[in-house]
Amino acid sequence: MNFWRKMKRSDWVFHTALLSLYGFFANCRPAEPFLTPYLVGPKNISEEVVTNYLFPIWTYSYLAVLCPVFLLTDLLRYKPLIVAQGLFLVINYILLCFANSLTALTYLQFNFAMVTSTEVAYFSYIYSVIPPERYQRATGYVRSAMLTGYTFGATLGQLLISLAGTSYFHINTITLGLMAVAFCVSLVLPMPQNGMFFKKKVDVSSETLNEVGGTDIAKEATGRCCAWGNIIKTSGKQMWESLKETYSSRSLVQWSLWWALATAGYGQVFNYVQLMWDHIEPSSTASVYNGGVEAVCTLVGAAAAFSVGYIRVQWGVWGELSLGGFSAVGAGCVFLMGFTDNIWLCYAGYAVFKASYMFLITITMFQIALNLSMECYALTFGINTFVALTLQTILTAVVVDNSALGLDITTQFLVYGGYYSTISVLFLMQGLYTVCKHYCKSAAEINTSRPPSAILEEKYKELDPQTTQNKNEHSTL
Repeated sequence: MNFWRKMKRSDWVFHTALLSLYGFFANCRPAEPFLTPYLVGPKNISEEVVTNYLFPIWTYSYLAVLCPVFLLTDLLRYKPLIVAQGLFLVINYILLCFANSLTALTYLQFNFAMVTSTEVAYFSYIYSVIPPERYQRATGYVRSAMLTGYTFGATLGQLLISLAGTSYFHINTITLGLMAVAFCVSLVLPMPQNGMFFKKKVDVSSETLNEVGGTDIAKEATGRCCAWGNIIKTSGKQMWESLKETYSSRSLVQWSLWWALATAGYGQVFNYVQLMWDHIEPSSTASVYNGGVEAVCTLVGAAAAFSVGYIRVQWGVWGELSLGGFSAVGAGCVFLMGFTDNIWLCYAGYAVFKASYMFLITITMFQIALNLSMECYALTFGINTFVALTLQTILTAVVVDNSALGLDITTQFLVYGGYYSTISVLFLMQGLYTVCKHYCKSAAEINTSRPPSAILEEKYKELDPQTTQNKNEHSTL
């Protein structure tokens, strides 16, 4: 009896543990770092088709389904979308294992877009089932589980290929088994009672309908429709108020702008870096270390993100300058990946690029969440993601797609380096202006806060230091 009472008081631990377990298995994908070698190797898809046809479909599909999924996430109260994500992950690796036609692999990109679009449900679920005072700890546990799962999966994949000589097909079957475990865990997640915006539940059971007559059924259905209309109207009004609260602050707009711009560039680099590695050192003729590199990059990025909690900086003053400076580092790394023919330099550039991005995105999320309610933060997360994805889609349509420029992979990375350089210049200029404005304002406040007698005394001393010294000695006597 005491055990169950203790569990009731610690419901947040149970919910967090289940969600962390799901996050670990859903991100433990040994096959993911080797997707490009698998497609251009055993699947016999040319590098040009993968670069300029298959991968852009994921970007377009992601943009198309993001908004509907975001609204359904709150309306359906998170769990159904998490279960759907687990199911789509299983389907994803069934297709990778057994589908060979270009049509099936085209659908695979849409299927994976559904996986990534439902991530908003995963990130939002925890805030609907635990008390606010546990947000920070629960978020830390969930993100740690995700990073641990991704690192473990990438390391396992690398070990299986390098030491056991496992084929890409069997690594995909192992990943399929892990996704099945994640799907099973998603089924036992508790169902939240309310969403963040759609607060009220409206349920009409078949038993209730059978108990009332035909006229009453019509009245009941009409009442339910009106109730849904009121809920949607109230929820829309709440979303609009949250939107105004978020973007009425100039500082929050600046952080959100960087989030959207940088995430779009990061998404492009992340999506196509395996093609760059395969271009520099083809997987058909050389050993592949993609899994080891991804594992190291994730650990370095996690350490950089973890260090944010121990840095004491006036982000309101130095934030924009930091965003510009680290964006310049990211631009340099992307240019290095585009220009070098050495695979290890390319690996190193990617590691620094990913670490700097994870460091800055952690700061950005913290700064945005600092002064917002969870409703506002969830909405901001969705809007910033949508803007980033829109920019990424534009980049894909212009730079990657065959119907436009259709650039080769090396030229693409030079374009992405220029893109990050533009972000860097914008925020460095704004950051310098903010710092200068802050110190000018501080100097003015210091001068105006001093009493007039002290200012006159200082001026008098500057004009005649000896007389001032004599005056002070006389005053002492």
